[in-house]
Formats: sequence, C-alpha cells, structure tokens
Amino acid sequence: MAGATAVGAGVAVPLGHQEAMILAAAEFDRMAAQLQALSPRDWAQPTVCELWDVRAMAAHVLGMAEAQASFRQFAHDFRAAGKRSSGKMIDEMSAAQVRERTAMTPGAIVSRLAAVAPKAVRARRRTPAPVRWAVRLKNDPPFDAERWRYGFLVDTIFTRDTWMHRLDISRATGRPMELTAGHDGRLIADVVTEWARRHGQPFTLTLTGTAGGQWRSGEAGEHLQLDALDFCWIVAARQPGTGLMATKVPF
Repeated sequence: MAGATAVGAGVAVPLGHQEAMILAAAEFDRMAAQLQALSPRDWAQPTVCELWDVRAMAAHVLGMAEAQASFRQFAHDFRAAGKRSSGKMIDEMSAAQVRERTAMTPGAIVSRLAAVAPKAVRARRRTPAPVRWAVRLKNDPPFDAERWRYGFLVDTIFTRDTWMHRLDISRATGRPMELTAGHDGRLIADVVTEWARRHGQPFTLTLTGTAGGQWRSGEAGEHLQLDALDFCWIVAARQPGTGLMATKVPF
C-alpha cells in the first residue's frame, strides 16, 4: 500500500538530511529552554519512565547529546552498557549515561547541554553519506527483526528521542510544551508517515492541536481522531493502543 497522504497543507515527504539537522538543532534548543524553566520541585518529579525522575531523564538527554558529539564518548557508553547487558542494549546504555551523571546538579546539566548540543548537531551533519546509507545496525525488541541504516539514527531517532523526552518532562511537571506547526508538526508528520508504512492498512487520521494535521491512505479502514501528542505517546509505547494504534514507531 502507498504511504499516507497528507490532507490540506500537511507534509508527508521523508526528512532529508539538511532539514533533519535544522530540526535537530531546534529540538536541542527547545529542550534546553524547557529545562532552564523548571523549578527545583520539577526536577524531582517522577516520569513515565519509572526508573527516572526528571533530573535523571535530563541526564540521559545530556548523555545522548555527548555521545552524538564524540565517537569516543559513544564508544565508552556502548562499552559501559555491554558490561551490564542483562537487558536491552539501549536501556543499558541510557542507564550508564544517567549513572555517570548522578552527581551533576540541574544547573550543570542545563549548562552542559547548551554547550554540547551544537557540537552534537555538527557531528551528525558531517556524517558522510556513505556511512549514513551503508552502515546498518542491530536493534532491540520490538524492532529486533530490522537493521536500521545509521542515517536513520542520525537524522530521525536522535531527534525523536529528545522530542519524546521533552513531552515526558512536560507531562511529569504539568508545564506546557512549546509547540509549533513548523517544528513539532513536521516531526509528527514524519512519525505518522512511518506509522502508516509499518501497518500498511487503509485509514483516516485526524490529529488535533497545534502540531496536528490530517492524513489518509486508501478508501476505507479505521477513522481515528485524537490529540497529536497523545498519538505519539501511544505509538511510542507510553500507553497501550488498540487497532492500528497498537502499531509501534521507534523514538
């Protein structure tokens, strides 16, 4: 089945490398601004990731940014995860990042993230095309049957991960998430396109809110209407979904 078709002014074309890097830079800026605005009480709030409070989640975001900025740091994190590989590699890697930044204050996390984010984006932007296309990586469940191109991580997953944690922190603290159609709407449109490809069934989807839009594929199928953030929350496995909403998308 063909991919989803955006209705009206929506965007359904895949992200190109240059556009992806613009989105990556903007997402890091929004995350840093979000963290800067938190109160001391906010930093201690539990998140949907049950082992992490907001401070631990921010430490993970910082750790991933530092790993993106430096291959040496990425290799260190990967080795640290391998020493404790009792579960999913990405979970072990994330846990190592949080563990090694336990002593950092919220202020230090924010300052360091603001400093390293441009370096992370620059390193991702400079990743050679042959590496982005030729290198394929194994994945943890539920995507363990797939072999993703490294470019999928560079252009898509690294930014989705930061974006989803910005949503996690927003919901953990009760503070509104900065949203625009041009940034968040573009990221969500890309998620919808992948979701449609993964389930391959006809549907009509209306996502409400600033970052929403309308999509359809085929002439029948499920008719879905929900908030754009709730859509991402469900397909990212933060909450169970039924029907086509049970289809998972990597973040």
